[in-house]
Amino acid sequence: MSVEFDQKIHQALADPRLQLAIYTATGRLKQHRISSIAPDILPDYQELRTQANAVKKHAIENLDHYLQEFERNVEAHGGKVIYAKDGEEVADFVLSLAKERGAHLIVKSKSMTTEEVDLNERLEHHGLESVETDLGEYILQLAHERPYHIVAPALHYTRYDVANIFEKRLQVPNETVIEKQTAIARSVLREKFLAADIGISGANFLIADSGAVVIIENEGNARLTTSAPRIHIAVAGIEKVIPRAQDLAVFLKLLARSATGQLLSVYTSFLSGPRRPGEIDGPDEFYVVLLDNGRTKLLPDRGKRQSLYCIRCGACLNTCPVYRKIGGHSFPWVYSGPIGAIITPQFKGVAHEPGLPFASSLCGACGEVCPVKIDIPKILLDLRSEVKKSETREKQNRLEKLAFQVFAWVVTHPRIYELAGRIAASLAPGDGSRWISSVTPAMNIGPVRAWLSQRDLPPPPSKSFRQMWRRR
Repeated sequence: MSVEFDQKIHQALADPRLQLAIYTATGRLKQHRISSIAPDILPDYQELRTQANAVKKHAIENLDHYLQEFERNVEAHGGKVIYAKDGEEVADFVLSLAKERGAHLIVKSKSMTTEEVDLNERLEHHGLESVETDLGEYILQLAHERPYHIVAPALHYTRYDVANIFEKRLQVPNETVIEKQTAIARSVLREKFLAADIGISGANFLIADSGAVVIIENEGNARLTTSAPRIHIAVAGIEKVIPRAQDLAVFLKLLARSATGQLLSVYTSFLSGPRRPGEIDGPDEFYVVLLDNGRTKLLPDRGKRQSLYCIRCGACLNTCPVYRKIGGHSFPWVYSGPIGAIITPQFKGVAHEPGLPFASSLCGACGEVCPVKIDIPKILLDLRSEVKKSETREKQNRLEKLAFQVFAWVVTHPRIYELAGRIAASLAPGDGSRWISSVTPAMNIGPVRAWLSQRDLPPPPSKSFRQMWRRR
């Protein structure tokens, strides 16, 4: 684990206000999800997960075919498809188009893909104004921060934090009433929509058989972003393609429920090219930028390629005990939580942050809630194995290796194991308080002390199972 990663984790753990904000918000989203998939509400939930997994598996295994079909259908409706290897190529395309069309102002709807390639920063570096129009993303843009959560980007902020940001960045009175804060943002953003030359969006799904870009949202800002400016550019990862329009019904039943607990998001838009004759709104030009940025590196490995099934619902973040303690900004890239722990090392290489696959309890909750059945715990184990093959990692973990070897020896020798249990029980405090760090000074050294700083094992019972069994 890098020093920076470790420092961010400890900073998050030491902030009680942040801890409360994360735990409250994720707990609420988690409970809403549970309620929305209850057997009396969605009796075929598990069947839908299986079907969604099968659709994504088929699409990824035939990715070249469906991307070509999608491209043909986009072009048949008057749009254009551009393939981008990385963030630089995405920015180069947008910059060249803006220069050709004399564009200066860009509005953006929420998109993790554009966050992934630092698109705002790249555009602003070349003198273009790029404005986020999702309320949470707009708040973060004003605060110069990246998203804290895949679905709720400003999850870590209270209304008082937002009031201070608006006061400082927009020169408005310090307003703490949420409805009035929304009105402030709306008044600013509405002017941006009307003046924008280009609108940039992400895409939740790309439908191959119709060439449609599907955008799912709750605020309506994506509809304004994609229809008010004269140019619309959708930036999407190549993995977002699905074969048929009828496949979308499966994902619509799962996405909102898994993300926020809604039965369906407020707006679902199907965008198929520029405005046609007789239509009163929509762009004059329509582009879809299909981004690789490391995705094709996952395709050769049949086990790990399932990481590309992700539909960015954020359910794994809301249920993950690690994310709920360390938060989104502790993670080294824009993707946080369990899904970030598996796609970041694969997109950017395990050397980017070797400790990331180990930042998990392997409780399996992420795999249980994933609507497309990605086996996240299995992929984490595979990535851990990759990291441990590194010579550097091997040197770092000699002590850890020794500890597990000793543990393995103890648990495979029943009499030694039983003796160790009796010794531990005799040393445990009677009040049930923390005990490992107090039984011996040896437990307060090096990595053991670091481990015990945030956790402890429960006190052992006064009698072991073996002792009770003998007595019976």
